[in-house]
Amino acid sequence: MSAMVTLHVLSVVIWVGGMFFAYMVLRPVAAAQLEPPVRLTLWVGVFGRFFPWVWLSVLIILGTGLWMMFGVFGGFAGSPLYIHAMFGIGIVMMLIFMHVFFAPYGRLKRAVAAQDWPAGGQALAQIRVLVGTNTMIGLCNIAIAAAGRYLA
Repeated sequence: MSAMVTLHVLSVVIWVGGMFFAYMVLRPVAAAQLEPPVRLTLWVGVFGRFFPWVWLSVLIILGTGLWMMFGVFGGFAGSPLYIHAMFGIGIVMMLIFMHVFFAPYGRLKRAVAAQDWPAGGQALAQIRVLVGTNTMIGLCNIAIAAAGRYLA
């Protein structure tokens, strides 16, 4: 059980912490200091290194979450409300990430390869909104995880 909780939490830290850093720290500095060709190329590189970690985190979070839900609570029926909330929010976050990965990130990579900076800027703007949304949702989910058993 402790190994599953540890893997679960570490994966959440990697994903949500990475989004928080990218959105709150890297994005404003890159926007203020870099011209679009350099900034967009930077983001393709950053996402290219970060997204494999997110995919791994998503798989671990889903696997360990389900393992704990069924191993500890006996399934969905025996799980408290805060566990259901965490699961549902986590699924929404995963779907948002998959959309980012398969749609605007793909457009961003193609635009940078073609040096189409306006199209790249549009794709990056969409990613910014979705990552900002996922960061806030993720922080809320962490709060539910930390406080849920005490509020139940």
